[in-house]
Amino acid sequence: MGAASDTTAIDRAFDVPGRSLWIDARRRLTANKAAVSGMAILAIVTLAAIFAPLLSPYSYDATDYGVISCAPDWWPGSIIACRAGGQHWFGTDAVGRDLFVRVLYGARVSLAVGLIATLVSLVLGVGYGALAGFVGRRCDELMMRFVDVLYSLPYIFLVIVLMVIFNRNFYLMFIAIGAVEWLTMARIVRGETLSIRHKEFIEAARAAGVGRFATIGRHVIPNVVSPVVVYVTLTVPNVILAESFLSFLGLGIQEPLTSWGVLISQGADQMGSAPWLLLFPSLFMAATLFSFNFIGDGLRDALDPKDR
Repeated sequence: MGAASDTTAIDRAFDVPGRSLWIDARRRLTANKAAVSGMAILAIVTLAAIFAPLLSPYSYDATDYGVISCAPDWWPGSIIACRAGGQHWFGTDAVGRDLFVRVLYGARVSLAVGLIATLVSLVLGVGYGALAGFVGRRCDELMMRFVDVLYSLPYIFLVIVLMVIFNRNFYLMFIAIGAVEWLTMARIVRGETLSIRHKEFIEAARAAGVGRFATIGRHVIPNVVSPVVVYVTLTVPNVILAESFLSFLGLGIQEPLTSWGVLISQGADQMGSAPWLLLFPSLFMAATLFSFNFIGDGLRDALDPKDR
């Protein structure tokens, strides 16, 4: 009787379905309130940016000199030169353009720069780091010394040089920022590759005659994806900050197109007389950056095998 019950218990244990790393990571991520809040805020900002033309009757480049630098109707304080009235929920800027619509259009540009430049850095960094770590020896030394040389140069200086060479083209800004942001990504992937390149499954692929590049694509990169995913969520806010800094210096987005960096630069010039011009783009940008950081922290905790 005892042996039969033990056998039944063992059979039940084997009947329990296992959980993969990704299923367990998703469960842990959804249990992280800060990460979930960050994803919700980011989703709201993204949807508002996509559907910006439907949320306001005003265009992002339509000027109205009758309401120049006017506060929104609900803005507190009695000493205000004018009130924007109508549906100018965030007030108007120095040439009478609706600030609400411009903040949402600025979100389009800033998020696009952040995501596309991060994708560029992801492709360069993962490919370069995986190749350096897998090949090893002298090739690895030469490749990483090249990375060290680029690291020794000022980051913003490189971006500004690339922007000047490309004549401040809007689309090439994505490539210019991403082409500089990949260095840390390459180091992370190279370190992870060095830790797994002598594992049994890599040796089995070599013994089976799988080519070097096929081994990197099929076996190395999928096994270093966890730290890469975490770093990507931290790279996006860094790229958004870099674009904002360039736009603040006048080297980024050009009028009438706008970004959060451009709006913050314009708001800083009128901070004393029209503080709403600085407040709203700053709040949107801060909320987005915090959201990405919360998501990155949540992914780091969810994908950490030591906490499983």
